[in-house]
Amino acid sequence: MSARLVLVVPCFNEASRLDAEAFVQLTTERRDAHVLFVDDGSADGTPAILAGLAARSGGAISVLTLPRNIGKTLAIHRGLLAALDQQPEIVGYWDADLATPLSALGELVAVLDANAGVDIVMGARVKMLGRRISRSALRHYVGRVFATTASVALGIGVYDTQCGAKLFRANDVMRRTLARPFATRWLVDVEILARYVRAIGPAAAERSIVEVPLHTWTDVPGSKMTVWRGVQAIWDLLAVARQRTK
Repeated sequence: MSARLVLVVPCFNEASRLDAEAFVQLTTERRDAHVLFVDDGSADGTPAILAGLAARSGGAISVLTLPRNIGKTLAIHRGLLAALDQQPEIVGYWDADLATPLSALGELVAVLDANAGVDIVMGARVKMLGRRISRSALRHYVGRVFATTASVALGIGVYDTQCGAKLFRANDVMRRTLARPFATRWLVDVEILARYVRAIGPAAAERSIVEVPLHTWTDVPGSKMTVWRGVQAIWDLLAVARQRTK
C-alpha cells in the first residue's frame, strides 16, 4: 500500500548530526508516512547510515542517491518529484538536522486535513512566550531582514519563508509548480512559493498557504549556511523577484 504522506529529507554530510532513531520512530508511529532521504553526494558516513535505515525500515524509508553534490534546492526538487511518483496525498520536506522536531509533523498535517482549500502548510519560527525558539540573535535579525525582503518579492504577507518544515497537497497545482527545474541553488522555499503565487495569484495564495508557529525550534550546530552562501541567497532572491515581474 502506498503512503499517504511522503516526506523528503535532503542530506549532505549529515553523519555527525543525523538522529536516525527519530526517523525510525516517526515511521513506526505514523504508518501512513514514508521518509525519502536524498543523499546529495555526501562524502562522509551518511550513505552507510541511510542504507542501514532503509534496510531495517520494512519499506517505510528509502534513499535517493545523487552521484555528486548539486545543492539543497535541486536535491529537494529531485526528492519531491520522486515523492509525487508514489501518488501520495501529501508531500513535503524536512531539514535533516531536525531543528524542527518531527513531533511538529502531526500539527502541520492536521491543518491540511481540516482545510480543503489549503495547499501549503509551513512551519514558522515565531519567538513568543511559551514557545522554545532557540536561535542566535544574529541569525534571527538577519533572517527577519531576509524574510521581509522575500515577502515583498513574493507579493504575499509571509512571515518565515526559510523554515525547513513544509508540506504540500499533492494536487495538480503543486505538480505544475514542481514540474520545471529550479533556477537558484539555495532558495527552494522562495522559488516554490513564487511559482505557486504566479499560478493562482497573490490573493488566492494568501488564502491557501498557512504558516503554523512552531512550539520548538533549535539552531543545530553545523549548519551549511555560510556568509558567502548568504550573499548567494540574496542574489538568488533578486532573481526570483525579477521572474515575478515577467
